[in-house]
Amino acid sequence: MRAVDIIAKKRDGLALSPDEIRWFIGEYTAGRVPDYQASALLMAIYWRGMTDEETIHLTMAIVETGDVISLKEIIPYAVDKHSTGGVGDKTTLALTPIVASLGLPVAKMSGRGLGFTGGTLDKLESIPGFRSQLSPAEFLDAVQEVGLVVAGQTADLAPADGKLYALRDVTATVGCLPLIASSVMSKKLASGSDAIVLDVKVGHGAFMKTVLEARELAQIMVEIGKSQGRRMTAVLSDMNQPLGRAVGNAIELEEAIETLHGRGPEDFRFLVTTLAGQMLFLGDRAEDAEAGRHKAEAALDDGSALAKFRQFIARQGGDVSYVDDTSKLPAARWIETVVAPRDGYLKDVNAMQVGLISGELGAGRAKKGDPVDHAVGVVVHGRVGQKVSAGEPLFTIHANQEERVAPAAERLLAACQWSDATVDELPLIYEVVR
Repeated sequence: MRAVDIIAKKRDGLALSPDEIRWFIGEYTAGRVPDYQASALLMAIYWRGMTDEETIHLTMAIVETGDVISLKEIIPYAVDKHSTGGVGDKTTLALTPIVASLGLPVAKMSGRGLGFTGGTLDKLESIPGFRSQLSPAEFLDAVQEVGLVVAGQTADLAPADGKLYALRDVTATVGCLPLIASSVMSKKLASGSDAIVLDVKVGHGAFMKTVLEARELAQIMVEIGKSQGRRMTAVLSDMNQPLGRAVGNAIELEEAIETLHGRGPEDFRFLVTTLAGQMLFLGDRAEDAEAGRHKAEAALDDGSALAKFRQFIARQGGDVSYVDDTSKLPAARWIETVVAPRDGYLKDVNAMQVGLISGELGAGRAKKGDPVDHAVGVVVHGRVGQKVSAGEPLFTIHANQEERVAPAAERLLAACQWSDATVDELPLIYEVVR
């Protein structure tokens, strides 16, 4: 086979065969197909798309470039969760200990923040000593001992995805459904779970801007998982405004811990318990998703989810005293409240803008490998549909560089839209795809 022939075939809108896809991905991962030819194929896929069958074969070709973790010898059934990324999305931090506390093991590979989306590992590493990089043996030992492990992806799992993602990032081919779906699902399938719940974000602060786009992505990812014998559910959830209140690293971790104490923002708690209900249903720990949600609520209220979180943090080397006393977490030097400039109803709190501002304060990255400042970020007090009076707090800025405070405040106010008439609250969950 020749790479140029495969590129030309997809350029002309034809479907690639399983052998062509497998050969190209294998040769590129091995370094025998150069970046410029891989870039050409990515752009051809971006414009011409892929059939569901092609996307399934692309996913499996990526999986086959590396190791696949087998959990069967240590736990009978494991579930996983993946979010397509959003602003204030600290869901994993509260969701996974709930599910694990109810007897359903969770073995999760997570990532770091890039751009306006936050990274679970960055948030967890606000706790001194927490180890996110585990060997395969440590990963398996942790899930067997605690029933919960959250760690970074190893280089041996789906290595083609890492190479392809880096290329997509610099060739403007990130926003392509077959490429997004194969990237997400290759990592999920390689990490060995039996059931997967997908949280597909919709809105300003997500890659999928409309419900139609999100539904299409959810459907193909569900089909990929089903084709490999996984039980699958996708939940389409809102990301037009930040999730919860906190957008940052340590401040998001603190909010997740508050939620595990049975408190926390209402929208965040509802999303977490809803996703937990879906995971418990797929894992045969609840008769349906609603019954699972009620079990999740109970795990928050009786302290069992918090106890599991403490056990998980300790097992991966973190200092549990930071869980017990969140005032010990990294704190910013400048904390300033931004107040409402007028009376009215909030019509929009643009999630992407809030995420970008938090990132520019130091909470995010411009490129992979950049350091993050765990202390900084933004707390959002106003919600769409809320009636606000002039002078009432809208945001709290956490910054370590004083000169960044005023520009951040100005941009946060610009991220809001107002109405004199009542405004409907945004739905939190749009639909569920099974």
